[in-house]
Amino acid sequence: MPVLARLSASLTAFTLFIIVLSAPAWSQELEPRAYSASPVGTTFLVASYGRSSGSVLLDPTIPITDIHATINSSGIGVGQTFGLFHRQCLFTAALPYAWGSITGSVDESTRSITRSGLSDIRMKMSMNFIGSPAMSPEEFAKEYRPKTIVGASLTVSAPTGQYDPAKLINLGSNRWALKPEVGVSFPVKKLYLDAYAGAWFFTDNSAYFPGNANRAQDPVTTVQGHVSYTFRPRLWLAMDATWYRGGGASVNNGPSMGEQNNSRAGVTLSLPIFKGQSVKVAFSTGTTASVGSKFNTLSIAWQKVWFDHR
Repeated sequence: MPVLARLSASLTAFTLFIIVLSAPAWSQELEPRAYSASPVGTTFLVASYGRSSGSVLLDPTIPITDIHATINSSGIGVGQTFGLFHRQCLFTAALPYAWGSITGSVDESTRSITRSGLSDIRMKMSMNFIGSPAMSPEEFAKEYRPKTIVGASLTVSAPTGQYDPAKLINLGSNRWALKPEVGVSFPVKKLYLDAYAGAWFFTDNSAYFPGNANRAQDPVTTVQGHVSYTFRPRLWLAMDATWYRGGGASVNNGPSMGEQNNSRAGVTLSLPIFKGQSVKVAFSTGTTASVGSKFNTLSIAWQKVWFDHR
């Protein structure tokens, strides 16, 4: 059997999940198989589209109530695996573009706004410490067998999105955000079990509305769990869940407002289409919410994979 055919049959499906919400919804992402094994020299290209509708999370310091938003987002992402200290590592970067409308009540009057533009760039570096050594495509196809994987990652969100300090609602956040995370993946025959735990940490936004205010936000603790079933290579279905807490925000050292204690559930389907290509469809909804999780999200992503043979 040719090496590419063996590799396609052996490679655990990988998900590079583009963020399909605006910046405030970071903690609500669902990403099954984030620490899957892949050979070094694998390149991923992803194009995605998502639509969220409902009480999409906004800044809790904004005096808007009865919020209903419809937000669309497209994104382009790239990823590359490589070896470091004989372990598999992965670097990904994603650039999202968002547009949509938001309606809410301000001082007992209903107002509606629209926004469109770039959201903040996301970058992620992950390393699998156990269960996923750095292997060439040929070695991976011949030798790798699914096993328990323990890994860690660091996600960075850079303040590159559209931001106007004179506006209350923006697509960019005008601050840095960091998320360290640890994850475990455990295969059981055709089942794949994932569990991740992490936390978002935020720098201050020193140009908050109306431009001379300082906005600070507490960390957000996040936990994810996924159970997926593989029907055949690149064809799998995952049940997804996440819980997150924290994120109270304050302006100019005022009282903290809007602490979250929310959960979401969803489903992800991966479908192979052409050689080296797949489509992933995902749906999620808020299950419990204290602030801003009562919305539905539907997304679709196309993924292309290349293997570096040397």
